Amino acid sequence: MRQHQRLISRELDRDLTIAQAQPYSSAPPSTTRAYWPPILTKYIGPKRSQPWPSPAYRPPEKHRVVSVVFGIVPCMINELDSVDWESLGHAYGPADDVPGWLTGMASADPGVRDQAFSHFYSAAHHQGDVYPCTAASLPFLFEMADSSATPDRGSVIELLLSIGRESLDMDPEGAYFTPDGTESRAHVDALAVIRRRAEVFVRYSSDPDPLVRRPAIAGLGLFLDDSAHAVEVLRNLLPESSTVEQLLIVKTVATVALRDTAAHGVATNWLEALAGDTTALPEVRLASLVHRGRCTPREIGNHVLPMAIGLLREITSDDNGRGNDASCRAEGEPSASDGSAPTPGVPPQIAAAFEDLGRQGRVHAPTTSLLEAFHTLLDDRVPERTALLTEQLRGADPAMRYDAIRMARDLIAQWRGDHTGLVVLLAGCLLSEDAYTCASAAEALGSLGPVSEPAREALVSYVEATRASHGPHVWASPDRLVRRAHQEAVRALARLGDLRALPSVLTALDEGTDAWRAIQVAGHLSGAANDLTPRLSRLLAEVDFLDPSQSMSAGALVSALGQLAGPMDARALTSAITATVCHKQWHMAVSALNALASLGPAGACALEVVRPLADARDVNVRAAATAALWELEGDAGRVVPRLVELLESHRHHEVADVLGRIGPAAAPALPRLRKMLTADHVWTRVHAAAALWDIGGDADAPIVLETLLAAWAENDSTSNHVLACLSRMGPAARPALPRIREELTLLRRSGRFHSITNDEELLAACRSIAARA
Repeated sequence: MRQHQRLISRELDRDLTIAQAQPYSSAPPSTTRAYWPPILTKYIGPKRSQPWPSPAYRPPEKHRVVSVVFGIVPCMINELDSVDWESLGHAYGPADDVPGWLTGMASADPGVRDQAFSHFYSAAHHQGDVYPCTAASLPFLFEMADSSATPDRGSVIELLLSIGRESLDMDPEGAYFTPDGTESRAHVDALAVIRRRAEVFVRYSSDPDPLVRRPAIAGLGLFLDDSAHAVEVLRNLLPESSTVEQLLIVKTVATVALRDTAAHGVATNWLEALAGDTTALPEVRLASLVHRGRCTPREIGNHVLPMAIGLLREITSDDNGRGNDASCRAEGEPSASDGSAPTPGVPPQIAAAFEDLGRQGRVHAPTTSLLEAFHTLLDDRVPERTALLTEQLRGADPAMRYDAIRMARDLIAQWRGDHTGLVVLLAGCLLSEDAYTCASAAEALGSLGPVSEPAREALVSYVEATRASHGPHVWASPDRLVRRAHQEAVRALARLGDLRALPSVLTALDEGTDAWRAIQVAGHLSGAANDLTPRLSRLLAEVDFLDPSQSMSAGALVSALGQLAGPMDARALTSAITATVCHKQWHMAVSALNALASLGPAGACALEVVRPLADARDVNVRAAATAALWELEGDAGRVVPRLVELLESHRHHEVADVLGRIGPAAAPALPRLRKMLTADHVWTRVHAAAALWDIGGDADAPIVLETLLAAWAENDSTSNHVLACLSRMGPAARPALPRIREELTLLRRSGRFHSITNDEELLAACRSIAARA
């Protein structure tokens, strides 16, 4: 197969060379076209006889290249009709629209070009996939890239680079399938085409246009078969290149070293020498240091981190004109006074999620991607990474500090340890004169759960300072940056259960601006239930349960009321249950029943509404109502038979948990629970084992312990449930101590969803059990 692909590639290279050598006017109109790339023949069958176009020829309107005078446009782009595109396909069906996109890429209109590239990426290169139509497009893309008349050659070469990179990442021996189920090896064909044309990347890398040079430099490292030649070309490019291109050259040399062991020694020696060259730019030296480490990650010595920190200090020194009083700015951030109204029918949570997506991936400092690579390289060396982040967060460059916020958050989220120093540095970014950076820091602190405790007083200071300087209604400030920064700080403080967040939360609930953000954290302020419950109840009463755009807000409201467990919550939740059942909104009815159950006997006033729902046809409502009956009145004789029956439904996990809370009175469920221990699904076994212990006690301890430890080994996301049960088992859990102690030695976070809060709870449970042993 590989020999066959190489043969195809050689023929294609020859065919394209001949086609390039013949201008449109070099043959009379009657001459039949003699050559067609074999890769296209493979996909569409025998080539059709078609005369070379004469100078007077005009392509069909839908495929006409409008950017240049006909006769200058490369030949192939006007031969698109010779390909049976409809027989090919892309992510959304037949590929008969690909020709229009290819011609659009050569349009003189920037809007048309942008749309053409967007459509191609979305369908013909969907999420990096390589389809037959993607491979069939390559000859046309190379023709456009070769022509100086193409308006946006850089984007064309960027697309070639993307197709080639994705093809490289796919298994060359693997078979992939198109959306219609057809087996495809288009990635192999595409890569063969690009590699046989790879020498053109050498020419592109010296192009006057930097937008052409940059993707070409990356292509040199991926596609040239002669790796020694690639390194030589890259080294020769370095002296005359811009700083951005020098950084790319350094990265690409490392890519060559990693791709081909034959070039490894030459490449790494050059990188090491460049890292130590004091005449080179510090950014380039830092890049060389990091990428030298990429080539031999196990050989990173103790000198690397101090050297990197020294270069960082040189890069961000005050001599560069970026002082500590500077603030970071983001291109594309909505204007400060933009008070645009939300789109009707779109939940504000969804609109905000898209805004968050727009912020993700923003890079403010030229060294950011390099430092991210360094952190990836250091991996579990948490002390070294903490030292590096400390330098980043203390640096003089505000752009570097801003980008370090995300890196610090990711480190704390992935790795255990004492992160107090980093949390304090994140809190130091809460500066009122830089709302943009403050918003990012406050959002990061809010995501850290209990680990953000050392930032509590800094959050309080910022919240109070913004209320003092912008007024008590700063939560709804017309300045979007100030508003977002204040809201994120309030939310982070509320998640710590600090009542000093309450004034702004109440303002949000009373005035309505971004109230949903306050609702999401209101449940953490249990000490203010008397203030919050009436407001949340009023908002819940105003919900139109038939309006899908309000379902997310309704869910957050019932959840907050359940968390607060205030004396007036039962009435509001009972009304919500009645309304959702009336409108057959079963999912929301279940949420309201669960929130009501969390009130315990305080919710007994709702029994008349709940009892009929225990016989509801919807099994989800029936299970939630039966669980609520137990929590509200505690009558095991009434609910256990129903729960045993519900163990046969898909709600068996929640039902097992309720039976466990009932305890020995739920003994009729034991036979079914023991049977569930043999289920294929690990979560079924965990919930059944926990209930078995809570009901049967010591008699079932051996099988419970065996099941729990096996589940923990199979899926560490079960660990919170497993540890909760082990903690209840007391001395019977002693055989689990070796695994518990092992967990305390692990560096990477675990727990359900690998969230910080769940992992901290897991560690606390492990320590508690180990201490009692």
